[in-house]
Amino acid sequence: MARIHFIDVTNRDGVQTSRIKLSKFQKTMVNWYLSQLGVFQSEFGFPFSDHEYHYVQGNLALKAKGAFGTMVLEGWVRALQGDVERAVAVGCTDLNLSMSTSDLMLHLKFRGKLDRTAVTREMTDAVQAAKAGGVRTVGVNAEDASRTDIEQLIEFALAAKEAGAVRLRYCDTLGFDSPRTIYDRITRLAEAVRLPIEPHCHDDLGMANANSVFAAQAAVDAGVDAYINATVNGNGERAGQADLLSCILAIKYANGLQGYELGEQLDLSWAWKLGNYVARSYGLPVPIRQVGIGANAFAHESGIHADGALKDRHNYELYDYELLGRPETEETPTGRVITTGEYGGLAGFKYVYERLGITFESNAQAASVLELVQVANGHNQKPLLPDELRFIAAHPDEVRTILTTSPWRSQRTAGNEQPAVAAGGA
Repeated sequence: MARIHFIDVTNRDGVQTSRIKLSKFQKTMVNWYLSQLGVFQSEFGFPFSDHEYHYVQGNLALKAKGAFGTMVLEGWVRALQGDVERAVAVGCTDLNLSMSTSDLMLHLKFRGKLDRTAVTREMTDAVQAAKAGGVRTVGVNAEDASRTDIEQLIEFALAAKEAGAVRLRYCDTLGFDSPRTIYDRITRLAEAVRLPIEPHCHDDLGMANANSVFAAQAAVDAGVDAYINATVNGNGERAGQADLLSCILAIKYANGLQGYELGEQLDLSWAWKLGNYVARSYGLPVPIRQVGIGANAFAHESGIHADGALKDRHNYELYDYELLGRPETEETPTGRVITTGEYGGLAGFKYVYERLGITFESNAQAASVLELVQVANGHNQKPLLPDELRFIAAHPDEVRTILTTSPWRSQRTAGNEQPAVAAGGA
């Protein structure tokens, strides 16, 4: 039976969103939390972009040493041979190639420079370049798929499959689809192409979660795997996109969905930490009504509800908060508190780490990790959390790479080479 998988795109679609950002180290921690949760894949960045170079290198090294378990690290590139070549050069073995497909975008975005035949040709050339470069898995993204003529979309997808693509990303880029239309279109596409489908749904009309679930149902019902694209807490371009936890919980608990199988064994006890970490890193509060992790997700006040919840929580709760790793209470230390960070010294640093159960073989080793802690604190511009401190101590060499910055673009420009420019889409 076909299955449903999850691809998190926080570190690509989430971070390219206006007004919210993550540091390179915070993106790395998101990858680690996602791997603990057990998602299939993290779209971890833009491997063709200069400022991502050290982050990409460090995360690929972490992946190689097993820090992210079985989770795939996949890079996003435009369907251009130049982007593919840059991604291959930095060691990416899994890529998604993006190309606009709707006539509307061909006219308004490309202004007549590309027609249907041209975008298909550029896409297939890029897929073939990726395969020739040793890329293991290639997914093809049809940007604005929901406004693309379905026969043209099928033709585009068949060409991608023949060129070597293993999945097609159906991008509801503007949140244009409804659950009914996306189910019908995905069914038609999956039956005609026989290629796994990645629903990638935006929330401009408030239907991203429902559309993602209906699209996944359609793919599985048609006999192909579905790979739901989502972000942590649903943050993404404009009004956002599908929320990772909401979609997971829908597949597990919604009426009529219990027969659909997940492709991975997910550990939802990490959901609370992941959602709160991303919100804190963005500098945004978790919305009070956020599914699973919002302050009111398990709160009851009205007489009938409180009475029912006190008698048996399942009167008014579909699932238990403990499932999500959500604690009964949280305590904040008061009185004397010792922290370590950008301006900390060795004594305070060692005290903090000892409280975490971590000691060092020598002062030299401790000083080396302290240096990374100082730089990471300045890099994040937020106090480091216990999980961040543990991660730095466990992976000092890779963290040092991630925290490194170099003026790659200015060096290329000085040499009269065209700088790489990240151009997110979908």
